[in-house]
Parts: sequence; C-alpha cells; structure tokens
Amino acid sequence: MGNSIPGSIVMKVYVIVATYNPKKWIDNCLGSLKQSSYSVRTIVVDNNSTDGSGDYIKQKFSEVILIKNETNLGFGKANNIGIKKAYESGADYVFLLNQDAWIDPDAIKYLVHAHQKEPDFGIVSPMHLNGKGTALDYKFSNYINPKNCKNLYSDIFLNAIQKKIYKTEFVNAAAWLISRKCLEIVGGFNPSFFHYCEDDNYIHRIKFHQFKVGISPNSIVYHDRENNSENSYFVDQKKLYIRNIILKVSNPNNQYSFEKEYRKCYMFLCKSLMLFRFKAIKENLWKLKALNQLNKKLIVKNKSESYKVQPSFLNL
Repeated sequence: MGNSIPGSIVMKVYVIVATYNPKKWIDNCLGSLKQSSYSVRTIVVDNNSTDGSGDYIKQKFSEVILIKNETNLGFGKANNIGIKKAYESGADYVFLLNQDAWIDPDAIKYLVHAHQKEPDFGIVSPMHLNGKGTALDYKFSNYINPKNCKNLYSDIFLNAIQKKIYKTEFVNAAAWLISRKCLEIVGGFNPSFFHYCEDDNYIHRIKFHQFKVGISPNSIVYHDRENNSENSYFVDQKKLYIRNIILKVSNPNNQYSFEKEYRKCYMFLCKSLMLFRFKAIKENLWKLKALNQLNKKLIVKNKSESYKVQPSFLNL
C-alpha cells in the first residue's frame, strides 16, 4: 500500500471504530480497512460486547489495537477513548468509522488528499451508499440536497464532479475524517450525549470554531443501516424530546436554556388545563418530569467547554 502521490505529503491516519455487538458487520468493516490503499492503523473501542466479537477480532484482525470497556459508554465516549489514543500516537488524522460501515479501497486516500488542498474543513466525509451499494444511503441523500450542499446533485447528474470538497451543513458521523488541528481546537464528543445527536453537537461546535464540513465525492463508504428506523431512539417520543432538548441547550451558537424550556412547558400546560386538552396536559407533565431528571448542571458545564479553544473532552 502506498500513501503518497506525486507532490503529496504522507499523513498518519488512525481509524477509530466504536463497537457494541458488531459481529454481523465486523468482517466487512475491518476487512475493508485491511484493503485500504492508504495505510492506516485501526483502533477498536468495544463497549462491553456480549457477542464474542472481541475474541474474534483478536484472532482474525490481530493488527487491530483493541480497547475493551467494562461497561457500555456510548458512541461518543468510546470514540473519545480511541481519538485520545490516536492523538497521543501522533495521528495527523482520525477517521471515525461506524461498525456497520465499510469503505472502498481508495476512500481514505481521496479524503486525505482532498483535505490537504482545503485544510479549512474540520470534517470531510465520503459519499454514503446503502449496505448493498445499490443507492445512496437514504438519510445521506438529504444531507446533500441543493438546500444543504450546493451543486453536488447537479454535478453528479451532469457527470461534472469537481476535484474539491463540497461544503454541506451536516453529515452524520458514520465516516468522518477529522484533522489533528480540528481536534486541538474543537476536541472530542460532548459526553452529555450517550447515543445519537453527538454528531449534530460536534458539527455545531465545528461551525462555532469557524471550520467547515464537507463531502469528497470520489470517496465511497457503504452504510448498512436500512432498519435503523425500528430503533427506539428514533420512535420513542420521550427519548427524542430529551435528546433534542440537550442538543438545543448544548449548542454554542445559541443561548437556549433549560429555563426557557421550563417556561415553555409551563405555558403550554396552563393553556392545556384551561382548554381541557388532556393529551397535551399529559404530554407536558412528562416533559417536566424528564427535565427534572436531567443532570442540568453537568450539561451546562459541558456546553461551556465548547466555547474553549482546546481539545475538549479528550483529557489530553
């Protein structure tokens, strides 16, 4: 494997894969990294899996650095452990890859070379196909629509893809190349999030610190997540509410607060009581209960870390 092309600088890339019972995908995921045309070191941070995947990785992928957590720390904290290890090992880039995703051989090479030309991007993502490679990942297709990502759809249709990074408003963290400079200024994932929305928050912080987020269209990743809509994190209204409130309060680009949310809930509760809207009364009562159960001081403290120019949440 060769990391360089004429005129390029060889960069040290560490791939971080946070896992929890990943055996269904692990051959595709880690196998694709072994076939990468750009040499990488891989760190797997396992969240106390029970499917035997840890022993399997040791046997079949002995080159992988395996870190085993005693409990399930969630996506963000597990990735932070891997990022810290990579950073301290001298990584120029970390590439975060989901356990249910795998890459084309040239994917990382294209990402690194694209970023070398446009270093003002903090995150560069490949194009996301579904697990079968038969279509764009459905949610990813929304991330690159003309409203969020100027010209990419048109350039694909016209077979006129530019040799550049296409700026987008958001792309999920299934496959992120993050530069060392970005880590030094923005840091790792905010521990206020256990699972989901940690990537939304990270992109809020990226933008606060004047970095951009983009897509390198020549780079391809396959993401096998067609059944994610069945996950309770997407359909449970209480989980969605809690997650979205933490996201709003944690965004360094606005001044939303728990106090504003309390006032909003009490206002709607009073209105619902006067109009005898029993469903709305019940809804606002459980929202107030959910707010009371949150560790609000810690969430606000974590938000304050987001303003700082430092590798926040990585304990470097």
